[in-house]
Amino acid sequence: MAAVNVPNVPVPIRKYRRDASEVSSCLKYMIFGFNVLFWWLGLGILTIGVWAWTEKDIFNNISKVANVALDPAFILMCIGTLTFVIGFTGCVGALRENTCLLGTYALFLAILLLFEMTAGIMGFIFKDWIKSQATIGFQTFIIHYREDPDQQNLIDWIQEDWLQCCGIEGPKDWDRNNYFNCSSHDVGSREACGVPFSCCKRKPHELIKNKQCGYDVRKPGFNDDVSKIVNEKGCLMAVEEWTERNMISLTTFAIIVLFFQILGICFAQNLRADIFAQKSKWH
Repeated sequence: MAAVNVPNVPVPIRKYRRDASEVSSCLKYMIFGFNVLFWWLGLGILTIGVWAWTEKDIFNNISKVANVALDPAFILMCIGTLTFVIGFTGCVGALRENTCLLGTYALFLAILLLFEMTAGIMGFIFKDWIKSQATIGFQTFIIHYREDPDQQNLIDWIQEDWLQCCGIEGPKDWDRNNYFNCSSHDVGSREACGVPFSCCKRKPHELIKNKQCGYDVRKPGFNDDVSKIVNEKGCLMAVEEWTERNMISLTTFAIIVLFFQILGICFAQNLRADIFAQKSKWH
């Protein structure tokens, strides 16, 4: 039987390549670009907080912090760390299409969203408790005014630039500080029976702030009219009035923040779903 010559027909080789049609590049790089900004923002805030603690030598002497929860540098470090971690998980998770990091990113946003909503609801329910806690915190700032430069700068900014107020309920609250207490005059404190310069009212066209404007204003028999020199309104009342005046702006800002957080969660979950759908094709 004669042999049949079968022509050599080249067998087509199937090339398996990754089909990128399931993963949205627009969604991927939108999450990446948005979170890379938060990543660097968190790093910057964290750096400032660490620098502030280093300047105060807190790392070598933690006892210098009278109340760590109220220390502005510590608060900056916490905010910076949280922002850095959230930005990192969203940025790298989207860029590397890592479903684990994207899930962590969505979880962080969900926890933060839940915390903010709970804090907002509790704020309306327990107004008196929040007011008492704010009073205690402000009292701590007053007591340690000269001991921590960060707290001193913060309270000066609140009294002078933000609310134009003095003390918790008024200038008399500065009697809690050892330097401004009226009895401190006996130990040689020039600030005795006075208030910080940040309590003083701004004068028109004042270029250089008079750091001694608050001297002796609470001293009995003070010659000048105190109300013309010092803000007599307490900061607790001032912040309540400021909140009422800006309620619409604050509510709008809160809604925008919540909207973007929900959007971030949805985008991260959609990108994870796209990645899982893409991986299922490989198998």
